[in-house]
Amino acid sequence: MTAPILRRLTDLRALTTEWHRNGESIGVVPTMGALHQGHLSLVEAAKAGTDRVIVTIFVNPKQFNNPEDLAKYPRTEHEDAQKLALFGVDAIYVPDPEEIYPQGFATNVSVAGLTDVMEGEFRPGHFDGVATVVAKLFLQTQADRAYFGEKDYQQLMVVRRMARDLDIPIEVVGCPTVREPSGLAMSSRNLRLSPDGLAIAANKHRVMQGLAQSLKAGAAFDPLATKAETDLLAAGFTQVEYIHLRCAETLEPLTHADRPARLFAAAWADGVRLIDNIPV
Repeated sequence: MTAPILRRLTDLRALTTEWHRNGESIGVVPTMGALHQGHLSLVEAAKAGTDRVIVTIFVNPKQFNNPEDLAKYPRTEHEDAQKLALFGVDAIYVPDPEEIYPQGFATNVSVAGLTDVMEGEFRPGHFDGVATVVAKLFLQTQADRAYFGEKDYQQLMVVRRMARDLDIPIEVVGCPTVREPSGLAMSSRNLRLSPDGLAIAANKHRVMQGLAQSLKAGAAFDPLATKAETDLLAAGFTQVEYIHLRCAETLEPLTHADRPARLFAAAWADGVRLIDNIPV
C-alpha cells in the first residue's frame, strides 16, 4: 500500500500529533529522493526501531554549491513512492519549497569546527545548508529518531552536533554504508556514471581497504596516502581532492590509527564527484 504523500506542514503535523497522542514513536529518514538500497536500508532500520516512519524527500538548494549539480540531481518521486510502498512507511513528506523556505526566510544554522574540513573545504556553505534543512525537518516531523547513512559520515557527525547543541529531542542513528557487489558505496550520483565510469569508481574502495589494512598494522598515514592517490589516478580517476585519516569522534587529523578512526576520500571519475569512508 502506497503511503500518503504530504506536501503541507499542517497535514504532516495533524498526523504526527495524533501518533504522539497515541504514545507511538516516530522515525524519520531524510532524503533528497532518487532512492536506492542504501536509503531503503535506513527505512528498514527505522521500521525496526519506531512505531511510525516518515520518509522526507526534498532536493535542498541550499546544500548545492554548483547550480548545474542541482539541476542535474535526479528527481524520481513516483518511482521513490513505489519503492517505499514495499516497506509500509506511514507517510512520505515531499514539502513544497515554501514549506521549508517561506518568503523572507532569514535563518541559517551553522556548525563550527566539524564543517571546516574535507567536504566543508571543497564545498563551502554545504553543511550550513544541510544543518538548516535537517533542523527544520526534525522540528517539522517531530520525530523521536532520525536515520542517516555512514556513507556521509561527516554529515552524520554534523547533524548529531547540531541536534545536541540546539536541544532538539531526537536520537540521530547512524547506519552502515550499503555497497554494490563491486564495493562502490551506493549513491544517487552513481546514476550519472557510464559503465566504464562504474568500473573506475569501484577501485576507490579497493584502494581504501588496502590503505586501512596497512594502517591497522601500524604504518604511518602520510606515505600511504601519497601512494593511494597515485593508485587512484592510475586506476582512471581524474582528480583526487583528499584522502584523510581522522578521529572517528572529533574528525581531528591523525598520523596513525592509534584510536578509533575513519579513512575518508573524495575523487572524480567520469565527471562525477564520489566520496567514501571506512572505519579503521
